[in-house]
Amino acid sequence: MAMNDDYALTEPARAEIELLDGPTVIEFGAPWCGYCQAAQQPLAAAFADHPLVRHIKIEDGKGRPLGRSLRVTLWPTLVFLSHGKEMTRLVRPGGADAIRQAFAQIDVAGQPAR
Repeated sequence: MAMNDDYALTEPARAEIELLDGPTVIEFGAPWCGYCQAAQQPLAAAFADHPLVRHIKIEDGKGRPLGRSLRVTLWPTLVFLSHGKEMTRLVRPGGADAIRQAFAQIDVAGQPAR
């Protein structure tokens, strides 16, 4: 798996997220958001070390159900899941080290995402 570069305009339902197997990062943001743009390089650096982690990149906004159900209020918000359960989250991550620490909570070597 690789980091997604483009935001999905459609989002999965919360029930689908809860059924995901393996490690997953959901990134909420918008392509025009300066904070989101600044996070892309450190996020890519962290993802390079975690090739088995699924990345779901969602364009969020007012009234979008998945972001609201996960209480996303600022962008970017990174939600780190293991088998559909939130393990940690980062809001406006400061750099690759913080992202790597969050990855360590979900990525188990040899555990493929399906």
